[in-house]
Amino acid sequence: MAFTPEPGSPGETFLLRSMKIAAVVSSYWFISITMVFLNNHLLDNKDLDAPLFITFYQCLVTVGLCLLLQLLSSRCPALIDFPSFKFDLKTSREVLPLSIVFISMITFNNLCLKNLGVAFYTVGRSLSTVFNVLLSYLILKQTTSVRALLCCGVILGGFWLGVDQEGLGGSLSWTGVFFGVLASACVSLNAIYTKKVMAAVEGNIWKLSFYNNVNACVLFVPLVLVFGELGHLARFSRLLEPSFWAMMTLGGVFGFAIGYVTGLQIKFTSPLTHNVSGTAKACAQTLMAVVYYHSSKGLLWWTSNLMVLGGSSAYTWVKSLEMKKVQQVPKDGDKEKLLPLGGSESSSAV
Repeated sequence: MAFTPEPGSPGETFLLRSMKIAAVVSSYWFISITMVFLNNHLLDNKDLDAPLFITFYQCLVTVGLCLLLQLLSSRCPALIDFPSFKFDLKTSREVLPLSIVFISMITFNNLCLKNLGVAFYTVGRSLSTVFNVLLSYLILKQTTSVRALLCCGVILGGFWLGVDQEGLGGSLSWTGVFFGVLASACVSLNAIYTKKVMAAVEGNIWKLSFYNNVNACVLFVPLVLVFGELGHLARFSRLLEPSFWAMMTLGGVFGFAIGYVTGLQIKFTSPLTHNVSGTAKACAQTLMAVVYYHSSKGLLWWTSNLMVLGGSSAYTWVKSLEMKKVQQVPKDGDKEKLLPLGGSESSSAV
């Protein structure tokens, strides 16, 4: 990707490497939190009820950025490194199943944010891990360890406690909860289908992003028409104001950038550290939303957030330990092959 710094070199000092990691993590936090608040601002506009069009426009911006970076890369290859590819209808059809899941995911995600707000967004969208376990078993036939299931139980408990407390506070939107559950399921499905279609784009994540968003733009057009959002746009008083389109475009730019900084954070740290950073970011995001919107929340409401975030962190930690064990099994197996009489095979549930 363009302007990608390197994680480090053998001669790099600890201070310099620490500063690079801090810059990358800070960038991830800034872009992710800003994107959520910006999308909430756009979606919470009482004069414009057009969540599908807003999402469509953000996908259009992503396509435009991919084409722009590809052009700049061809003109300035020493400065910008971005993969070169041409649109292929066959590849687009192969990516289409993922694109259907993708537009469902981002649409339900935005509708959840629109109805629940930033403060309760983390809890409302917290069931992704639970659905990941469930769908991995139903679709991929992958089993899950007891420890990981216990973590899912903590997440479920936090979700229901949060819904209960939000309801007692009089600010619960069951529509938002419904969309949050659907968004969580689609996040899990998106991860599963992404693995299935990566071969169609030669394992290139930016090529996949391009085809995904091109397909999404095409699929969103009939949805925007069917749900009558063009009429809402026509009646919108700020439609011709540059500031409105600047905010819309900025939302699309941040949507594109989050994919880049996510990959960058994983590259400079590790998948486990990335998930821990994401959990800490969600804590900060919730706290900022409560302070910014002058909300008053009780102890049990905060407890529900801690249960969700703690359960998610624990699940990530448990899965990382299990992955390390799985990686060690082939090494033990190789040693057993040297013995004249084969030993018993060991396996762990994932």
